[in-house]
Amino acid sequence: MRYVSALLVSVLILLVAGFAMADEGDKVYGEGVSAPDTMLVSDLMANPEAYIGKTVRVKGTAVGVCEHRGCWISIASDTEGETVRVKVKDGVIVFPAEIMGDMVVAEGVWTANELTMEQTKKVCAAQAKEDGKEFDEKEVSTCMTLYQISGTGAVVASK
Repeated sequence: MRYVSALLVSVLILLVAGFAMADEGDKVYGEGVSAPDTMLVSDLMANPEAYIGKTVRVKGTAVGVCEHRGCWISIASDTEGETVRVKVKDGVIVFPAEIMGDMVVAEGVWTANELTMEQTKKVCAAQAKEDGKEFDEKEVSTCMTLYQISGTGAVVASK
């Protein structure tokens, strides 16, 4: 009986350590990460409808951080030029600009946000401006769906 109790305690300790997924010195935001598997951003983006409402965990380099409130980060995909946004509730988690370029493991619920035509045009105009291109709203004929992770936690690897 004593052996079984010791074994059970050992297993619980290993499980807790495994779920933490953070090495000493790594910075944990929010609830951290505990989902059992990390998926490729490219797999998530290849079939976004399949993951709506599901908890997902991704890993990649932070390539964008909200400059105003730290309320989102963009994580680079394993496919060049592709990113995924992790949006958190304002003030609940605050990502500092200093994590740009760091390796991030982030977790949350995959969501789809269907935009109106007006919202779609604003997003397209902002993207064109960021890319230094001209924008003609007449070229926009369909509404966009923006996919993102509603983040519950993240771990940023220490440098």
